[in-house]
Amino acid sequence: MSKVPGQAQDKASPLSHSGQQRRDFLKQSAAALGGATLAAPLLTGRARASAGTPETRTAKLGFIALTDAAPLFVAAEKGFFAKHGMPDVEVLKQSSWGTTRDNLVLGSRRNGIDGAHILTPMPYLISTGAMTANNQPTPMYIVARLNLAGQCISVGREYADLKVGVDTTEFASALAAKRARGDAVRAAMTFPGGTHDLWIRYWLAAGGIDPNSDISTIVVPPAQMVANMRVGSMDTFCVCEPWNEQLIRQNIGYTANTTGELWHNHPEKALGLRADYVEQNPNATKALIKAVMEAQMYCEQPENIEEVARICSRRRWINAPYDDIIQRMQGHFDYGTGRVVENSPHRMRYWNDQASYPFKSHDLWFLTENIRWGYLPRDLDMQALVDSVNREDLWRAAAAELGIDKSAIPEGTSRGKETFFDGKVFDPENPLAYLDTLAIKRMR
Repeated sequence: MSKVPGQAQDKASPLSHSGQQRRDFLKQSAAALGGATLAAPLLTGRARASAGTPETRTAKLGFIALTDAAPLFVAAEKGFFAKHGMPDVEVLKQSSWGTTRDNLVLGSRRNGIDGAHILTPMPYLISTGAMTANNQPTPMYIVARLNLAGQCISVGREYADLKVGVDTTEFASALAAKRARGDAVRAAMTFPGGTHDLWIRYWLAAGGIDPNSDISTIVVPPAQMVANMRVGSMDTFCVCEPWNEQLIRQNIGYTANTTGELWHNHPEKALGLRADYVEQNPNATKALIKAVMEAQMYCEQPENIEEVARICSRRRWINAPYDDIIQRMQGHFDYGTGRVVENSPHRMRYWNDQASYPFKSHDLWFLTENIRWGYLPRDLDMQALVDSVNREDLWRAAAAELGIDKSAIPEGTSRGKETFFDGKVFDPENPLAYLDTLAIKRMR
């Protein structure tokens, strides 16, 4: 497998390919799957003039009611879409990630959507047909990352005495005892192969819990997590805010960890767009990216956090109490176990720490973990797929037009080696070597 390329692109790089070549590659990838189910903002001054007028004034963008969708809320509320020539952008609430996928497959021409706030692996799972009806691929692009970290893993109050954290050793014994009594044990996530699925699987497996045999993994939409925990539908779940905070406030469970403790500054959600929308509307696409970039900068500024939390709380967006949102958005984490962390280094990042840039090396990790759990085949050409779906070139073009200071733009497309809480190291130049070090997995 070729290594993650640097900033300079060879003339034969997929980044220089036409839209048709990208589509051809995605079709070939889908066929290869065999139909199996698989710091403060830095601007150099005034934003530079756009390279071209947007081809359309509109886009339909989906979102799930989570705080990491805040850049879309803010771009709509503060007029950033309109500022960049896109006054008719619609930001539309979706009931689940499955609904998001289905509406992306439909596209806006068939009353669906053009793009979405989305779990980073989903554009790959949709593009290859690994997680679509009849395994039919719908080519998609990732054009920006929306945030880093900020998710949490929660457990039910029946495990209050354990005070479960990043170490699941004692939790494993408690789950085994519960199974021995004949009771079901379940872990909930939001979409197969999505970020929440991968975080909770990694966490469980690191402590010796096999998520394929020791616990049942179920899919629950984010907004339904707390209600399902209340009635005993699961023992643990992974989701974004405000649902972990609500679990504590309703005395139903507590936070075991925030996912940044598993992998510091890990990539999370992305801005994903249908490939045909991007190819037909390249200037409009850059306008959307620029609007989202400005919104990300706005969300990151400390003086704006209270306003951003109030925007998130509105019925139009998350429809949750402000008090359930503001604390963790500010970095104040009360885990519900007596553990309280102020100014957490693992709070969600929207812009700082290069949160907006879609590193290709990170997408390689997501694909590797999807291979680990059997959603994608081991012989998948991961690098070629990343080069076809990840459009960091459009992010760079938008950043140049917006006048982003060069110090805020990565020099290359890899963030380098990544180290996880259990000491495992992912080298994007050799993903399969990392995969081979993992004891618990389910590959095909």
